[in-house]
Amino acid sequence: MTTGEFDLIRRFFRDATGTRDDVALGIGDDCALLRVPPGQVVAVSIDTLVEGRHFGAGTDPGALGHKCLAVNLSDLAAMGAEPAWATLSVTLPAIDEAWLAAFMQGFSALAARHDIQLVGGDT
Repeated sequence: MTTGEFDLIRRFFRDATGTRDDVALGIGDDCALLRVPPGQVVAVSIDTLVEGRHFGAGTDPGALGHKCLAVNLSDLAAMGAEPAWATLSVTLPAIDEAWLAAFMQGFSALAARHDIQLVGGDT
C-alpha cells in the first residue's frame, strides 16, 4: 500500500521512463535541472486533461496515460520541436494503485518510443 506522496513518486513515477544524459537532476526533488545543448531553445507545452470533459470516467487508464503524453507531443510537433523531457501532474480523489500502474504503463510506453524522460511534476 502506498503511504504518501514520496512513496507514490518512488513506486509509480521515478523509474517510469528511461534516463537521459541531459538530465542533471530529475524527478523526486523540488524541480528538475536540465542541460540544454548550446544553440538550442526549449519549447514547453502543457495540456490538462479533465475527467468528464476530455475523457470519460470509465476510460482505460493505459489509454489515458498514453493520451496525456500524446496531446503534449502533438503540440511540440506542431512547433517543430524534438521532445526530450516531460512533467506530469496527477490529481486523484484517492490512490488506486492498479489504476496508476496501468496509467503509467501507457504513459511510459509512449515515452520510451520518443526517448523522453519523466523529470518531475506534481501529485
